Amino acid sequence: MDQSIQASLPFCRRLCYAAGHFLNDLCASMWFTYLLVYLHSVLGFQSTFAGVLLLIGQIADGVCTLLIGYKSDRTQGKRKRWHLLGTACVLVSFPFIFNPCLICNEHTAQWAQIIYFFPFVIIFQFGWAATQISHLSLIPELVSSESAKVELTAYRYAFTVVANITVYAVAWLLFHFQVQHNVDPSITDSLGPVDIPLFRTLSLIMLGTGALISLIFYVGTKEGASSSEREDQLPITSSPSQEALPHPVFQWKHWLKEPSFYQVSLLYMCTRLIVNLSQTYISVYLTNSLMLTKNFIAIIPLVLYVSGFVCSLAMKPVSKLIGISMTYLVGLLLVLGFAIWVFVDKNMGAERIYGAAVLLGAGSATILVMSLSMTATLIGEQTQSGAFVYGSMSFTDKVANGFGVILIQNIRPCR
Repeated sequence: MDQSIQASLPFCRRLCYAAGHFLNDLCASMWFTYLLVYLHSVLGFQSTFAGVLLLIGQIADGVCTLLIGYKSDRTQGKRKRWHLLGTACVLVSFPFIFNPCLICNEHTAQWAQIIYFFPFVIIFQFGWAATQISHLSLIPELVSSESAKVELTAYRYAFTVVANITVYAVAWLLFHFQVQHNVDPSITDSLGPVDIPLFRTLSLIMLGTGALISLIFYVGTKEGASSSEREDQLPITSSPSQEALPHPVFQWKHWLKEPSFYQVSLLYMCTRLIVNLSQTYISVYLTNSLMLTKNFIAIIPLVLYVSGFVCSLAMKPVSKLIGISMTYLVGLLLVLGFAIWVFVDKNMGAERIYGAAVLLGAGSATILVMSLSMTATLIGEQTQSGAFVYGSMSFTDKVANGFGVILIQNIRPCR
């Protein structure tokens, strides 16, 4: 019997696998939480230009995700090579995104400065997509049982939460040190050009930390065989108990004929819209709508992800008890509770925002992990085309998020 795929993984191997997306998670946290406020409030770009840059990034990510998913399935057994390529691209491009234009001056037009960022954003999104798809595609290759896939996805999300907590904790420390060493209190209460070094330092710290954690993944994770490879390795036997018909092997075009593929894709896209747009606009909401001081753009997201981390610890037993779909519904109700609270409470202040953040964090964590678990369950034993499935779903997610941001930026621009 081939042992390249297991019902579950030892604890250490689960941790090593989960560490493989840590760099991506650090960068994604900064991208979604701070990019808009950085471009608008720190660099002074118009809301439309800031939205366009994020849209370009999301479209590039979506296209790269789809293509990488297709190519990755054609080079099975090399998921970690795609992962390494993606990591290298992220490391060389991301520092330039949270840094002002190096070849511009005060007379350079904003549209020209935005164009300067395009190549760095595209390289970053290619790298991010390569790392994400190769990492997700390993789940059905490493474990076989549904509960083990949920568990591995929960571990992965737990590391995502830890990554976000790391970003917000370091950001809070940098804001705190800035306040202590600045004699002008008015500068530290709101974001401005004075915060350029702070965001540059934050991005470099995150890249260094993520690169070190990625080494754990490369050392401790061994790629499993794909389903087609496992079928080639099965011994030939004439035993009547083993004469069952084999499952059909799905290639990318076969998925396009499956209704469940479109159902899970739509669910995943909507889930990502909830998670990413709330993460993108939480900082804008805190600084522009509630008029809170800038240290809250580190504190409230930190509360949000701590609650998500605590929630992720209970996902495996809860999903086994009531099922993946019902667990997803519980998370959706928590997010709905947050939305109703924010909509009804017109005078929400610094005190009540903490409770709302707990609801959003727990709900977002639940629906994201459950949607990824549904995707892994959909793939099942068809691991030879798993990257295409993840790539297709991520494509719809990235494009929808990009157009969602540009729509919001035009309807309700930042002031």
